[in-house]
Amino acid sequence: MVRPSRSDLDVVGVFNPAAVRHRGDVVLLLRVAEAPPLGGRSESEVAAPVFDARTGQLEIKRWPTNTPGLDASDPRVIVLDGRSWLTSISHLRVARSTDGIHFDVEPHPALAPATELESFGVEDARITLIDGRYWINYTAVSPLGIATALASTTDFRRFERHGVIFPPNNRDVTIFPEKIGGRYVALHRPMPEGIGEPAIWSATSSDLAAWGEHKFVAKARPGAWDDAKIGGGAVPFRVPGGWLAVYHGVSKSATEYALGALLLDANDPSVVIARSREPILTPEMPYERHGFFPGVVFTCGLVAEGDNVRVYYGAADGVTAVADLSLTEILGGLI
Repeated sequence: MVRPSRSDLDVVGVFNPAAVRHRGDVVLLLRVAEAPPLGGRSESEVAAPVFDARTGQLEIKRWPTNTPGLDASDPRVIVLDGRSWLTSISHLRVARSTDGIHFDVEPHPALAPATELESFGVEDARITLIDGRYWINYTAVSPLGIATALASTTDFRRFERHGVIFPPNNRDVTIFPEKIGGRYVALHRPMPEGIGEPAIWSATSSDLAAWGEHKFVAKARPGAWDDAKIGGGAVPFRVPGGWLAVYHGVSKSATEYALGALLLDANDPSVVIARSREPILTPEMPYERHGFFPGVVFTCGLVAEGDNVRVYYGAADGVTAVADLSLTEILGGLI
């Protein structure tokens, strides 16, 4: 059982973990979502936890349910006078395992909201090992939008923050584990409004802080299992013929999140060589089909060793699950 970080909060979800092998252990960086008891909802009021960067404290904002203009119909969001608040707030917490299945979860947050740009929480980390240092990019959520920030560590006990690397609205960033053509490379997912649609792009950097050379990589495919939208998943890894990137796709017909794979060019990861004909993982189990956000499997981390691709994923935005997939079968399902 994952303990709440404060006595006045309940843990409402533990999901979307980053994953990496560190000193023989598998380390997860879990997204732990917390909310006031009963989700901050009662017959008389609704509530939302917010980090106040001015005071350095987490506060609980409350509104009477009869407040004019209040919209609390979505259990994830409270809307009032054109402004939105999330009903839960997330932090990142370390879990360790010797076998990759049974984990000990640390009792305290590893990375919690600490700035104005994180006032609604920190979410959905990815971990990339580069030259002995673990680089952690994560989603920073605030009233200003959804940004991507960067931190690093060598031991998963002490963390250094490096600030925002992709401004709002941008998420699902994955950083490649080595330089390509002398530069760091990342996949990212801008979220346009009005014109355009969510799609995976690539970018490069000389220092992991300033990113440029943005190139379009892939978008939703009409008539396919990922015809509504797509976005990044786990950190790409080398395979024969290029880089394999496990990503998520959303179906218009079933309105569910599934996982697929992109095979990217070894020297230019903005070039897609092949793509999953069918999903490699779909929501089938009860804990995937029912929950806070039903019909979702969503990954931020995997551990690939030999033919085994062990995918750690969030199910229905509530729990963390694991699936062992065959690399041979994944590659065989690409077109």
